[in-house]
Amino acid sequence: MSRWKFVGRTDELNRLLAAVTGEAGRGLFFSGSAGIGKSRLLREGVNALPTDRYAIWSIAASATTAALPFGGLVQVLPAEQPQGLSPAGILRWALGVLQQQAAGRRIVLAIDDAHLLDPPSAALVHLVARSDNATVVGTLRDGEQVPLPIRALWTDDLVEHVELTPMPPSETAGLLAAILGGPVDAGSADRLGRLSAGNPLLLRELVHAANGSEELKRTYGIWKWTGRLELAPNLTDLIDTRVGQLTDGVRTVVELVAFGEPLGLHLLNQAADPSDVEMAEERGLITVVQHDRRTNVRLAHPLYGEVMRRRCPVSRTRRLQAHLAELLERVGKRRRDDLLRVAVWRLDSGTAQDPTLLVDAAVQAFTRYDVPLATRLARAALNADGGSDAAELLATILMFADRPEEALSVLDAVTLEPDDERRLCRWLTVRGMVSYWGLSRESTVEEIASRVEQLSDSADRARVHAFEAIMRLHRLDTTTAVRLSQRVLDRPAASVAARELARSTIAHVQAAQGELARSGAAIAQVHSAAASWRTDMPYLQLALELARGTRLMLTGDLVGIDAIVADEFADLAGAGDFRLGTGYLAILQAYAARLRGQSDLAMRTSLGACAVLATSRVYAGLAQAERAQAAALRGDAAQAAEAMAEADRTHAPGMAVLYPWLEQARGAVLAASGDLPGAVKQLSDLADRLRADGFAGHEVHVLHDLVRLDQAGAPTGPTCRDGGRRTVAQRLAELSEQVDGVLPPLLARHARAAVTNDPTDLLAVADDYAALELTVYAAEATAQALHLLRQQQSVAAGEARERLAGLLGRCHLIRTPALRAGAPVLTDREWQVARLAAHGATSKAIAERLYLSARTVENHLQRIYTKLGVTGRAELWAALRAIPGHEGDDAD
Repeated sequence: MSRWKFVGRTDELNRLLAAVTGEAGRGLFFSGSAGIGKSRLLREGVNALPTDRYAIWSIAASATTAALPFGGLVQVLPAEQPQGLSPAGILRWALGVLQQQAAGRRIVLAIDDAHLLDPPSAALVHLVARSDNATVVGTLRDGEQVPLPIRALWTDDLVEHVELTPMPPSETAGLLAAILGGPVDAGSADRLGRLSAGNPLLLRELVHAANGSEELKRTYGIWKWTGRLELAPNLTDLIDTRVGQLTDGVRTVVELVAFGEPLGLHLLNQAADPSDVEMAEERGLITVVQHDRRTNVRLAHPLYGEVMRRRCPVSRTRRLQAHLAELLERVGKRRRDDLLRVAVWRLDSGTAQDPTLLVDAAVQAFTRYDVPLATRLARAALNADGGSDAAELLATILMFADRPEEALSVLDAVTLEPDDERRLCRWLTVRGMVSYWGLSRESTVEEIASRVEQLSDSADRARVHAFEAIMRLHRLDTTTAVRLSQRVLDRPAASVAARELARSTIAHVQAAQGELARSGAAIAQVHSAAASWRTDMPYLQLALELARGTRLMLTGDLVGIDAIVADEFADLAGAGDFRLGTGYLAILQAYAARLRGQSDLAMRTSLGACAVLATSRVYAGLAQAERAQAAALRGDAAQAAEAMAEADRTHAPGMAVLYPWLEQARGAVLAASGDLPGAVKQLSDLADRLRADGFAGHEVHVLHDLVRLDQAGAPTGPTCRDGGRRTVAQRLAELSEQVDGVLPPLLARHARAAVTNDPTDLLAVADDYAALELTVYAAEATAQALHLLRQQQSVAAGEARERLAGLLGRCHLIRTPALRAGAPVLTDREWQVARLAAHGATSKAIAERLYLSARTVENHLQRIYTKLGVTGRAELWAALRAIPGHEGDDAD
């Protein structure tokens, strides 16, 4: 692990610097809990100040010096103090010493832990703050007694007083990456962030503890936490310091909340003495919050619970949990969550005897996509003689925990009654799901189809047909998939879950075929019925997300992708270790980042998807293909090829419906390697295959990839009646009238403008791409226009160059063939000269720096101007920024 770097807190750091460097020179004090990052923030702010303008004294107050007069300022004042002065005289003398040492510079006094200052030091700090040429900044710890002179700083309006809040999730993820030296899986970052409550010190200790116990694993360069936590001594010491000594009554309160949070206040007051509850709240150990007309109690910090639960004896733990379960059963399980809470308490206390309670609780946990908890409850239900219902449920959950072999053994141990059609129906569908998606056995489809005839009940047959339909879709038998799905929808007896699974299958096919409006309507219908199918079939959400994600990617709706990535399902899936859900959503996020030109985010997110999906083959190939696309966008041919090989290795044959994405990625990989003829052939063959399969929604994107490779005028498709073949541009124009949405006509316009070599139309197309946040496409169209304008020696080239520079400035590193095709090529020496000149260096200065003659520099500059199509230095910086891969370059 790398050392602890300063990450985040940008707004707070800027506020601190503004307080010092602003015209008023008004100071600033941060207060907050221990470990929140006050001291580091103060140190970073002070280190950023120029010492030629500011005379800076940094002071760390401590309990050791708090009893000594001027002990807090012992690092600042001379060892020898004048004798015989009054207290006021000593203060004036001390201020004079500081002003003398400042030598005309502005005084900055930075005091860490100012609440520990002795009275004379606090008085001097107040006096310094009142002087004309001085600023005071500092930190205070929450809950500590603050000396009156320090408190008067903000009550007298001499400084600002700001409460430093916990780090937000985005900054927590950045800090984790800095501590570990690499990106962290989003779910792991979220869990560690919540456990630390955004406290940097506690977060660091958590990471050290997890890393020391090898509970942090690195896959594809992404760190992932197993979820298990060993409490290291440093961490427990920190928590013990915060918790302090507890009476028996208060300890009971904290333990009850640790095992039951969120716990209703009314229930807690029945389980413990109300006076102890009040004392625990007063001491900041618990918090009382109002939620949905219910008053709940939580621990003040998540780690309090970790420590209390670890230290509580097993017998006491069981007694407390059984007591909580009894109390809640006595008052009645009024809320939906109550059933799950009682079941968990019963299970953990060893008093779980009702298999029905355990099955119902496992279902509820699974509807929240909490796979580990659902697995525990379902297994307990099976062990408590829960029968086939428990076995079916456990097998289903194990399938989504990437344990298909174990799931199959659970199912095969079930004895089915010949006349129990309902159980046969459920057994068939769950076993089929495990066999097909978990074990990649394609013969499962025929096995299900042959056994469905054993069912006489219309609803049972509809359920099996719905599963058969989506399996056939995934293995690319779309005609049969749609026919079976429609049959399910036509059956009034079909359950809501069966109907919506069938509707999701149809929606996916419609999206692939370019019927994006109908697909969107079907997806909305499935989503609106979620409350009716989620308990019966929680995993239907995956079919819904695959259909919805396919549609959003094909429509180019990046904002829509943002919305589902931030949706409740994403939060639940991440928190509950529902890997197929989090992995697929990460693929969508990487796709959106890639089209926006955010190649760093695209690479990081696609790597995260690969790591999450490493143990499951359903979407593993798709994740690797997206990683290959991200690498190709960056011009990293080696990583792109490696990722594509991994995509081929991990792709499940039963997920053939994903082939358009994998084969499109293969074209990008070939192009990134410099094999443009190979890329063109790959994409042309893919377009022909998509046309044959009726996947017009995908075909428009593949044809557009050909446009991006300067193939808008190339022939495509079969021979027409007149003996000729349509061009890529003509086929796109044709498809723009068949495929729904605003994107296909825009892609067709791009192709037409490329064929006619019309820079004005290309720039208009680029504007429309930019409005859709398709920044890569916008930059490529602008680059094409700029190349044409340069050839025409048009005065409009300057404006196009500025626009291209602006678009590339929004991107991370992107190097596509379309951007490179018309870009000027400078030698290494020309780059050195150009960058220095663009940053204002004179020819003489450049010559001295590069050990050249001034005439040689001028000759280089003239060649550079000619290559870039500029007239002089004034246009040079924008021209350099418009060259892909160099948009962020600074002078050497």
